[in-house]
Amino acid sequence: MNPEVRKGSTLALVLATLGFLVTFYAWSMLGPLSPEFKDQLGLSTLQVAIVIAVPVLMGSILRIPLGILTDRVGGRKVFIGLLAFTIIPLAALATWHNSFAALIIIGFFLGFAGASFAIGVPYVNKWFPPGRQGWALGIYGIGMGGTVVGGLTAPRIAKATNLTVPFIVAIGLIGVTLALFVLFARDSPAFQPAEKKGGFLAPLKVFKERPAAWAPTLYYFLVFGGFVAMFAFLPVFLKEIHHLDKPDAAARAAGFAAVAVVGRPIGGWLSDKVGAAWVLRVAFVAIAVLAVTIGFTYEDMVPLTICCLTLAGVLGLGTGAVFKLVAQDFPDVVGAVTGVVGAAGGLGGFFPPLVLALLKSATGSYTLAFIFLAGLAVLCLVVLMVMGGHRRTAAATSAVA
Repeated sequence: MNPEVRKGSTLALVLATLGFLVTFYAWSMLGPLSPEFKDQLGLSTLQVAIVIAVPVLMGSILRIPLGILTDRVGGRKVFIGLLAFTIIPLAALATWHNSFAALIIIGFFLGFAGASFAIGVPYVNKWFPPGRQGWALGIYGIGMGGTVVGGLTAPRIAKATNLTVPFIVAIGLIGVTLALFVLFARDSPAFQPAEKKGGFLAPLKVFKERPAAWAPTLYYFLVFGGFVAMFAFLPVFLKEIHHLDKPDAAARAAGFAAVAVVGRPIGGWLSDKVGAAWVLRVAFVAIAVLAVTIGFTYEDMVPLTICCLTLAGVLGLGTGAVFKLVAQDFPDVVGAVTGVVGAAGGLGGFFPPLVLALLKSATGSYTLAFIFLAGLAVLCLVVLMVMGGHRRTAAATSAVA
C-alpha cells in the first residue's frame, strides 16, 4: 500500500467510524430514554418495547437497499445522504415526543439511521487489502459505541434539562459529521461501481446462487441482535428487577455496550490471525452457556453483572468475526451481502425485546427468553460446523481437480 493510499485509507476509516458512531447515537436514543418516556407517558412494558423496537426494525430493513446502493454509487454519497436525512426525525422528536403515537411514527423514520452500518462496511472494505480487512472492519465496528455514548449521556442530559435537549445534541453531532464527510470523504481508488444488470435487487441473487451466504445472516442475527436487544432492554430490566434509578440503569447498560464495542475490533483482529470460523465457534459456545446462566440467576446482581459483561465481550468478538467472513467469502458482493446480514442483525435486535416483554407477561419470569437465546446459539454452532465441513470438502475437491 503506497503512502498516499495508506493516508486515504486511514482518513476513510476515521470518517466512516465517526459516521457510524453518530448515526448509532441517534438511532439508539429511544432505548436509554425509554424509562423517562415510560414514566411521563404512562406506557406499559410492552409499549416501551415497541417504541424501542420500531427504529431497530426500520434500520434493519433499510440496510438491504443501502448496501446495494453503496455497491453502485459508493459509500461517500450514500453516507452524506443518510446523515442529512437523519436530522429530520431528530428535529421532529425534539418538537413532538409527548405521545406514544408520536414516538412510533417519528421513531419509524429515525430508524433509517440504523442502516448506516451497511454503508460503512463496503466503503471501508474497499480501502484495505484482505489481510487487514478483519482489523479495519473491527475498528469501524467501534462506531456501534454510539449506543454507549447515548446510554451515558442522553438520560443525564434529559434529567438536567428536559427531553428535548438530547435530540438537539444529536442534531449537532450529525451536522458536524455531515460537514466533515462533504469536505473530506472520498471513495477508494479500488471502488468500481457494481453492474446494473437485472434491476436494483439483482445483486441479491447471490443468496440463490450461493446458499452459503445465508449462514452469516443467522450468525449476525444472534451476535449483533443479541447486543442491540440486551442494550436496549437493560435499562428497563434493571429498573424493574433490581430497582435501580434511571441514570444508574442506563449507565450499566452503557457499560455492557462498551465491553461489546471493545470486543469487536479484537474479534476482527483475531479473525485475521486464526480465522473467523474459529472465533465464531468459541463465541457461540460461550453465548449458550452464559444465556442459560443469566436465565437462572438474573435476580442476583453479582452473577448477573459478571455474566452480562462477559456476554457483551463475547457478542463483540462475534460481530467482529462475521464481516471478516463476509469479506473473505463474498468479496464481489460485499455491499449486498452486508445489507442482508446487517438486516438480520437488526431484526435480531427487534424481536428479543418484544419476546422478553411477552414472555415476562405470560410466565412472570425472563428465564425462558434466555433459554431461547441459548438455543439459537447452539443452532448457530451446528450451522457453522456444517458449513465448515462443506468448505473443507469444496477445497479438497478443488485441489484434486
